Amino acid sequence: MEGLGMTLRLSPKIILLGNLGYIGPIVAATLRKSWPNANLIGVDPGFFSDRLTTHDAWPERFLNQQIIADIRDVDASLFQGADAVVALAAVSNDPMGARFETVTTEINQDAIVQAAHLAAEAGVSRFVFASSCSVYGFAEGDARSEDAPLNPLTAYARSKIGTERALEAMNTPGMLRTALRFATACGPSPRLRLDLVLNDFAACAVTAGKITVLSDGSPWRPLIDVRDMARAIDWAITRTEDAGGQWLAVNAGSDVWNYQIRDLAQAVAEAVPGASYSINPDASPDSRSYKVDFSLYKQLAPDHQPVQTLAGTITDLLHLLNEIHFKDPDFRSSPLMRLKALEEHIHNGTLSEDLRWRMPQ
Repeated sequence: MEGLGMTLRLSPKIILLGNLGYIGPIVAATLRKSWPNANLIGVDPGFFSDRLTTHDAWPERFLNQQIIADIRDVDASLFQGADAVVALAAVSNDPMGARFETVTTEINQDAIVQAAHLAAEAGVSRFVFASSCSVYGFAEGDARSEDAPLNPLTAYARSKIGTERALEAMNTPGMLRTALRFATACGPSPRLRLDLVLNDFAACAVTAGKITVLSDGSPWRPLIDVRDMARAIDWAITRTEDAGGQWLAVNAGSDVWNYQIRDLAQAVAEAVPGASYSINPDASPDSRSYKVDFSLYKQLAPDHQPVQTLAGTITDLLHLLNEIHFKDPDFRSSPLMRLKALEEHIHNGTLSEDLRWRMPQ
């Protein structure tokens, strides 16, 4: 393994924790392209493994190995000989965090921190954590930079901060730790999620021809295409100590992707012939409003900046939905909403309330 001032070896062993979700398939494909000789290993319990939204081949074909396991249960042997670990695993949005608050802490924070310690003990040189800009909460005024006050409003955001603080406190001179504070994810994936603002608007436009914004449309939200998220992860596993230090928390995205909700609705509506949108001018203010400053990421990762555009992402989303003949007007009650997928497993008796698979009797 190379030193911290050097790039990874040409055939690194890279472990993806939580790869069978929305982001993981894109990350696997991106890393395989960047590292054709890498040993890519995915670890995931498989809650959403069957929620495919593609006619293409199995997304995990880019991996060398897929392990089905709860990341709360991984042991030290997994990390032996590994060069980098990418921690994507999470109870991944605010409604899920509210429904499974204790489990959110167990998975998003405790399990990730434990994995980081095991990785450090095994000699892993890079640990990448998928954090979130939601740690800034409601933030009026200027765009939030990394040194801005944190104001978590949800269990999900609190878990991200808790993990960041634990990773920062680690005394691991042999392992660079990077927390990528991602903007709100969007864009096409072989396992599409529709419980994300832009993806939701695209699904509304395709199925109903109308986007109904429940707020007054004024809240700000930074977005990032999942393909650009993968580019950021590729950078983080290769960054050297002179690009941010041994510990780095950085906003991952682009300043041009700070949008107001009403602008997103309008952009999607204009991309679908006959579609329209409406806002609710009498709605209570949305507490999740914030702009984010991505200048540090631009400085540190000039060759891995986001390359997708809002118009291009919308076009690609609509193409995917049309390609899979998506017609479900009740999609917000479907398993393409992650909370609904988990509740379906629980209802069917295959998953427990603490989000562990139930074994057959």
